[in-house]
Amino acid sequence: MNKTEFVGRVAKRADIPNAQAQVLVSAVLDEISDALKGGEDVAFAGFGKFSISHRAERVGVNPQDPSKKVTIPARVVPRFTPGAVLKETVAAGNKKKK
Repeated sequence: MNKTEFVGRVAKRADIPNAQAQVLVSAVLDEISDALKGGEDVAFAGFGKFSISHRAERVGVNPQDPSKKVTIPARVVPRFTPGAVLKETVAAGNKKKK
């Protein structure tokens, strides 16, 4: 599902116009992004937690020339940890499909 399809589903479920759902979805995503950029975690009870993870500098292999080593710089990446309710919902949905 892409963002447009997601907005359509939100609009239908909330019984609001697509334009209003687009504004709401964009606002939520922007707020999550801004919080992570500021070093804050964003947690939704039962659903999950968005956080940042620090990746240390490491040595890797150049895929075009495996004999050469390259240094991969340290960086900060976004991370999502699913909550218990989301895990149970996904597991129950996958059992039905089999």
